Amino acid sequence: MRLHGIRVPHNKNTAGMEGVRIPVPKTVVIPMSMHIGKPAKPVVKRGDAVKVGQKIGESDGFVSADIHSSVSGKVLKVDEMTSSMGMKIPCVVIESDGQQTLSEDIAPPAVSDFDSFVAAVRASGAVGLGGAGFPSFVKLSVKDLSKVEHIVINAAECEPYITSDTRTMIDKGNYVFAGIDAIRKYMGVKSFIIGIEKNKPEAIEKMKELASGCDDVSVHVLPSVYPQGGEKVLVYNTVGRVIPKGGLPLNVGVIVINVTTLAFIGEYLEKGIPLVEKCITVDGSAVKEPKNVIAPIGTPIKDILEGAGGLRAKPAKVLYGGPMMGITVPSLEEPVLKNTNAIVAMDEKEAKSRKTTACIGCGSCINHCPLRLDPRAISRAYSLDSGEDLEKLCVDLCMECGCCSYVCPANRPLVQTNKLAKAKLRAYLAAKKAEEEKEGKK
Repeated sequence: MRLHGIRVPHNKNTAGMEGVRIPVPKTVVIPMSMHIGKPAKPVVKRGDAVKVGQKIGESDGFVSADIHSSVSGKVLKVDEMTSSMGMKIPCVVIESDGQQTLSEDIAPPAVSDFDSFVAAVRASGAVGLGGAGFPSFVKLSVKDLSKVEHIVINAAECEPYITSDTRTMIDKGNYVFAGIDAIRKYMGVKSFIIGIEKNKPEAIEKMKELASGCDDVSVHVLPSVYPQGGEKVLVYNTVGRVIPKGGLPLNVGVIVINVTTLAFIGEYLEKGIPLVEKCITVDGSAVKEPKNVIAPIGTPIKDILEGAGGLRAKPAKVLYGGPMMGITVPSLEEPVLKNTNAIVAMDEKEAKSRKTTACIGCGSCINHCPLRLDPRAISRAYSLDSGEDLEKLCVDLCMECGCCSYVCPANRPLVQTNKLAKAKLRAYLAAKKAEEEKEGKK
């Protein structure tokens, strides 16, 4: 099996810039859903005094994550907001006192075995910081540890512009290895593979330096081909295993963890400060001074942009994340989330959409799809409302990486159609299951 992809401009303009801390915002808006799964349940009320690291949202289900205050101050309100994905979710709005006083509850966790290690990761509020936002403790809650042969550390950072993971490796490499030490000790894993694209020489050198003397840690330097950081792609290119359809990396003996997530876990075990701030790459054609900044979670994007030096042009489009898989934000009032690794602001020229024309049947979308899906056929099946064909075409495998849209000479919105087609397939399968259950009762 040969996995495909595309070569995109790297634009790693901030790779050599250590994160700078911006002023604490006057107000933060902290959503109770910054993770895959059920939103956390607010445990504070209007008028409550809060401190940095204090729990303000409690996980409400197994696939969920605790939420902590990123500032000290007073709760202005417990409200509801519309997320960038269009969903209504609860949030806590806090007025900062500017002091950043730590909660008295902050203390390194007591960890002595696997169960207490997983409990500590859960208490930290850790989620996948590469963008997915999957609760980390769930990923590590493996019933049979003998099935975990490799920990693959995702340090590919293949999206254009983003360098926050790169800075983690350079500036907090010791905590990356503290995280490795903890997993080695409490989970008994004997193989750690750091998968990193070759366009990050300083980070590669740092990881190799820290890995020297660790027989169970290897650094795999990978080609700079997008989407190298996709889970299925990374597992194949590091351990040569194919994740089955509908399966997880664990099905092939692997756990994949983002390098910044791992570093955070290592740092939490030492300091006990939960996930309350992020290093964020601020870049794009509308940004005056691209840089990496460190900001409290919940900081409005407008404050991030101002703290980074402001804009050189009115932004026509602003993204959470990079230009390939990033999500357009509806307002600069939107807050920084746990899994926000970049804010990319584009001027009118960079953001301008190209004119769409008819498909010419060139097959570029198929040839460059990492999983060899057929976006042309998927588009036809979607337009014909054929859930049966969408199932046969395996549209549910699409990782929405955007390779198909990027290479399409007709500028067709293929990845957007794939996303809509996945929703249509889910509805079709649900209806099919309901019909089968109904027939079974007769």
